Amino acid sequence: MTTDQDLSMDGQSARAVLAAKGIDVTPNKDQGVIKVVKRQGLDGDRPMIGDRVTVHYTGKLLTGKKFDCSRDRKEPFSFNVGKGQVLKAWDIGVLSMQRGEVCTFLCKPEYAYGAAGNPNKIPPCSPVVFEMELLKFEGEALTDDGGIVRRIKVKGDGYTNPNDGASVDVHLQGSCGGRLFDCRDVSFVVGEGEDKGIPLGVDRALDKMQKGECCVLYLKPKYGFGSEGKPEYNIGPDKDVVYEVTLKDFQRAKESWEMDLSEKLDLVGDVKNKGNQYFKAGRYYQAVIQYQRITSWLEMECGSGIEQQKRIQDYIVTAHLNLALCFLRIKEFSQVIDNCNKVIELDKSNEKALYRRGEARLLRNEFSLAMADFQQVLQVNSSNRAARAQISICQSKIKEHHEQDKKTYANMFQKFAERDAKTRRTKRRRDESERSGMNGEVGIKRRRRSQDCLP
Repeated sequence: MTTDQDLSMDGQSARAVLAAKGIDVTPNKDQGVIKVVKRQGLDGDRPMIGDRVTVHYTGKLLTGKKFDCSRDRKEPFSFNVGKGQVLKAWDIGVLSMQRGEVCTFLCKPEYAYGAAGNPNKIPPCSPVVFEMELLKFEGEALTDDGGIVRRIKVKGDGYTNPNDGASVDVHLQGSCGGRLFDCRDVSFVVGEGEDKGIPLGVDRALDKMQKGECCVLYLKPKYGFGSEGKPEYNIGPDKDVVYEVTLKDFQRAKESWEMDLSEKLDLVGDVKNKGNQYFKAGRYYQAVIQYQRITSWLEMECGSGIEQQKRIQDYIVTAHLNLALCFLRIKEFSQVIDNCNKVIELDKSNEKALYRRGEARLLRNEFSLAMADFQQVLQVNSSNRAARAQISICQSKIKEHHEQDKKTYANMFQKFAERDAKTRRTKRRRDESERSGMNGEVGIKRRRRSQDCLP
């Protein structure tokens, strides 16, 4: 076990002691990071590249002088391990630890603060020592809702990733409840994995992967097989699934800035049709991917000539309207409103945009705003019976809301009145008690005076 006494000697001796007690955990075994275990961790998993880890640490020079400590701040430190967010020694060292483990790392300058050191704290070209405790770790969440969690088993090469429309070659292994249900090599286009029976979560994770990477993806039902399940794989509804994915190769699709306008317009029709195909099949998230490709390509394009400008605007308007409809289906109402607003900026009298924005606002309980939208629909098309029906619903909801407010305020005022009455009763009883006490004292004093009188 390494102690502060080990570091109180001169630097060379301290380095020799740590090196003698520890093991080299660097990949190329150059003694760059020497690890000495002070307390064994729990048996089981170790962090993988990209995991979110939480540690306590103390950093010292070889003289024993402390230069940093998370415990002094009473707050542990979290980072994604293996991603270059911290010192190289930390990325290497923490990947070797188990949950609950405490260890000391002796780090060469090239794995720590380098030739420059750290002004006022660490001299140039200084080896340093870190004592670390691994408190916890978890996979990297790739979505805000935590529906796709990634753990990297093998880091990929390079810095490029597949994009929407890229052609990819992958190896897949899918499991549910520990049972392997899918194992195959497959090629497909990113954004169109549904066509090959690949769940949305795998498709969406690919744009975070690099060539050669092997990772494990933990998918919630939304990103797996949803409420329908996958009967051909004997997977029931609303089941979590796990996929091990190896990205063997990929060919990126052209980015918007790499294409001229004519190329974009040639592709838009097919992409729109693919989105419509997914929409009709109820695959709304996959449809969103296609429609968003269209808007990303064309929103900054002006076109030459009135006819081409109108063609561009028609594609943009249609894509945003379709996106609004998809987001209505998946109940992301703020996205519905955003896409409708973009259409209304281009065409303030667009009946579908006004109506769908009204639907989203109604579902967000914004009854007055929704009614205003439906009234605008009638100004555009007075025969729109659906809008009239929605106005009636809005009026009914507004009335219900006002009635509820009346009850709420009535109950509130009743409670205030009861509280005030209770306060007055309490005060009256206290006053009466005080008067009664005073009268009693006066009587006692009078009796005492009468007893003190001479006969």
